[in-house]
Amino acid sequence: MPSPSVVWFRDDLRLADNPALRAAVDRDEPVIGLYVLDEESPGIRPLGGAARWWLHGSLASLRDRLAERGGVLVLRRGPAEEAVREVVTDAGAGAVFWNRRYGGEEREIDTALKSSLRDEGVVVDSFAASVLFEPWTVRTGAGTHFSVFSPFWRACLALPSPRAPLPEPRSIPGPRRAPRSDDLDDWGLLPRHPDWAAGLRERWEPGEPAARSRLREFLHDDLKGYAKARNEPAADSTSLLSPRLRWGELSPYQVWHEVAKAGGEGGRFLSELGWREFAWHTLFHVPDLATENLRREFDAFPWPPLDHSQLERWQQGRTGVPLVDAGMRELWHTGYMHNRVRMVAASFLIKNLLIDWRLGEQWFWDTLVDADGANNPFNWQWVAGSGADAAPYFRIFNPELQAGKFDPQGLYIRRWAPEYADADPPQPVVDLKDTRKAALAAYEHVKRAARA
Repeated sequence: MPSPSVVWFRDDLRLADNPALRAAVDRDEPVIGLYVLDEESPGIRPLGGAARWWLHGSLASLRDRLAERGGVLVLRRGPAEEAVREVVTDAGAGAVFWNRRYGGEEREIDTALKSSLRDEGVVVDSFAASVLFEPWTVRTGAGTHFSVFSPFWRACLALPSPRAPLPEPRSIPGPRRAPRSDDLDDWGLLPRHPDWAAGLRERWEPGEPAARSRLREFLHDDLKGYAKARNEPAADSTSLLSPRLRWGELSPYQVWHEVAKAGGEGGRFLSELGWREFAWHTLFHVPDLATENLRREFDAFPWPPLDHSQLERWQQGRTGVPLVDAGMRELWHTGYMHNRVRMVAASFLIKNLLIDWRLGEQWFWDTLVDADGANNPFNWQWVAGSGADAAPYFRIFNPELQAGKFDPQGLYIRRWAPEYADADPPQPVVDLKDTRKAALAAYEHVKRAARA
């Protein structure tokens, strides 16, 4: 009897450039695709609402694409180690393949499962697929991990170029009898009561085909002039590839080589991939990135008692600050926010409202379709001044100046917060100058505590 191979899909919901899938197909045995919704293993962070919406669509697309080629996608819910072992046993699988993860808890799960399955005679292998340079391959001269982006990226670029993407399998032989699978609709990933996802459906189409189409559009229409236009939120000239990379509908290898072939201003865009790499490298070395200040001297920051009403105003886009409110409403409606506006909105929460960056990170985790375990906390800590290569705490984004520079005609603000064009617009909940002074005083407190 043939001994099937199990391909454990995680954040790599694609057929092209999928080394784990390629390894299984190359065994010339039946292939069982498996996805495990694990929200129960210790330390695993449950997905936010927008992410769950995207996951449903991406899994439906992957299921259909596997079926078109003769394959099958099995869905299981529960602790990953238990679910994978059950499927291996049910299928009598002789091999299990997956693409590597880099969060601390995920690595512990994968390491334990790999060891136990191998002890039972199952072939197990894992592959690099979601980052261009694996974290242990990029080190400082002293053998430590980098904490500043520019030397980190120079070190990456000095390594051998990222491998070429792997082709998509033309056929994927399914098993004669597939193990039991959950019904995707039974997972309740889509919002029902109420259904708040109309704006997400309007903006996005999850799945690998749409991801590849978007990459082609970006290279053809938006790469030229990207270096300047990327900062203008009304221009719609950013790549919009972040959720595609987050869910692995595209691999960074595909993006790297397609952008490199396109030439032009591709180098500036590739450095954005580098920033993504930097976030994942940092998480690999600092697994508690979402809960603890990377620069531990920031533990002394004197956060005032939380004003829940101000947090809610920020979440709902009702701060009286036009650019901040426009961004927060774009986020709620589409599950996305322009990166320049993300920085402004985050800075306003932390440095004008003096609200802990972790509360902002949690809100973005729940509302962004592209939130992942590395980039979301990494970028919040960068804005806060507590993270790697952090923006100095005294760099406080002035939302009025930022709007004047990057949305000078007010197109973005009028689209998402049209009331600011009225003769009597809402007033800010705080004074920007006074709160800037308070933030700088709090930063001085951190510096004094560090010297003490």
